[in-house]
Amino acid sequence: MNNNERIVPAVNQRVSRNEVGQIGEKAAADYLERHGWRIVERNWRCRSGEIDLIAIPPEPEHTLVFVEVRTRRASGQFGTAVESVDYRKQRQVRAVAQVYLHRHGGAELALRFDVAAVTLDRELGVTGLEWIQGAF
Repeated sequence: MNNNERIVPAVNQRVSRNEVGQIGEKAAADYLERHGWRIVERNWRCRSGEIDLIAIPPEPEHTLVFVEVRTRRASGQFGTAVESVDYRKQRQVRAVAQVYLHRHGGAELALRFDVAAVTLDRELGVTGLEWIQGAF
């Protein structure tokens, strides 16, 4: 199988939430890299939780961006990806970011929290990516 092929699940085959999330995170990271961002961390974890992506944009370079990636299928029944980043999730991402900064430094950088909302079709292809800068 070459790199351009997608794995298409059988009609009755269920795809895990984890697999759907991985597809969305890869799409968001690829999008950032195509636009000149430098990915610092992917799926950074600590006891408080996880941050999907930590990146530095091309402009302004002195900004550290914590990215929450949410992925939904177009036929999803549970609301939009953006709606799923509720106050509880925002609080958790901020707490994890504090741990990251404590361990790795970065106090001299401006901080920002973005959301990448990825939409997939039935075959798990990316049909949309909405980027919300400074989402919370």
